[in-house]
Amino acid sequence: MPDAVATPGSAVGIVANPMSGRDVRRLVAQASVFPTAEKANMVQRLLSAAAAVGVRRAVVSTDLGGISAAVLRALRQRRPGRDGPWPRVEFCDQVRLTETAADTVHAVRAMVAAGVGVVVCLGGDGTVRVAAQASGQVPLLALSTGTNNAFPEMREATVAGLAAGLVATGAVPAEGVCRRAGVLRVRAGDRRESALVDVAVSRARHVGSRAVWEPSSLVELYCVFAEPDGIGLSSVAGLLGPSPRSEPDGVALRLGAGGRRVLAPIAPGLVREVGVVEHRVLPVGETVPVLAESGVIAVDGEREIEFGPRVRPSVRLCADGPWCVDVAAVLRRAAQESLLLDRTEVPAAPVPEHGGRP
Repeated sequence: MPDAVATPGSAVGIVANPMSGRDVRRLVAQASVFPTAEKANMVQRLLSAAAAVGVRRAVVSTDLGGISAAVLRALRQRRPGRDGPWPRVEFCDQVRLTETAADTVHAVRAMVAAGVGVVVCLGGDGTVRVAAQASGQVPLLALSTGTNNAFPEMREATVAGLAAGLVATGAVPAEGVCRRAGVLRVRAGDRRESALVDVAVSRARHVGSRAVWEPSSLVELYCVFAEPDGIGLSSVAGLLGPSPRSEPDGVALRLGAGGRRVLAPIAPGLVREVGVVEHRVLPVGETVPVLAESGVIAVDGEREIEFGPRVRPSVRLCADGPWCVDVAAVLRRAAQESLLLDRTEVPAAPVPEHGGRP
């Protein structure tokens, strides 16, 4: 569990990636697009819900895509008495923006340094992956606003805001409602990368458009978890040998012609046949050398590492991924303990003296 339990009145952090959901899969697969306005609205709903359960401070990321600007405008337009309360909003404006993944990393680090009890991340698998690298022991709540959303949840921001606020204030202790995710650690020479969902090895020679949307070049696949109703490359494993994210072990596959053909939803709008030569359980702690002599390694659906014959990459499944807030578990605890019920006593109605109608 996290080293420290959040104290009442502590803050939540909210990081929103303006670029999530804009990779090549949006063009080739008609994937969903979360516009800037909706991301800004989600941040505002998170703020309203968190304030309702006692959160007093919120640290919000800044961006050049218009999300933080829209939140700032909404903050300035709010009127006491007319609008519901918000926490005191602090923007991460001390970091120079680069419009790269570094912006997410810097924002999350600033939130952790500011003492937030929960970090809420709006993005897809790639955004959540880099946020998790910076969140440390602070619980992470990931909401889907990306292209492939195998790891983050597709959930209403208001409900997520209630859960984040209940954990951040300590009304619901993190113990019992946060689980530690698994993570795949990749080593390739001096390069180190991690994945929360899957690592794929391709025969492609260059990183190119980064997003993986054509499976024909893939030769190896390693999954932290594999769910049959999932999206992305991990769905291939999920349809052969399901491994829920609640279990510690993952799945390893060797891909290619001559094996079983799996019809899988590898991206929104893209259902492809993928040949699987072999699949097996991938135990926690096992280090697997990559068999391909050269190619590209993709982590959570994005090509990151090019390697050649002089480099022998390896993949290792570890159990020390980010602490993740289980929204359903938080609200079940809130219901069991009546945390969201009005405790004001209502006077009983008078009882007629003769049992008739009053």
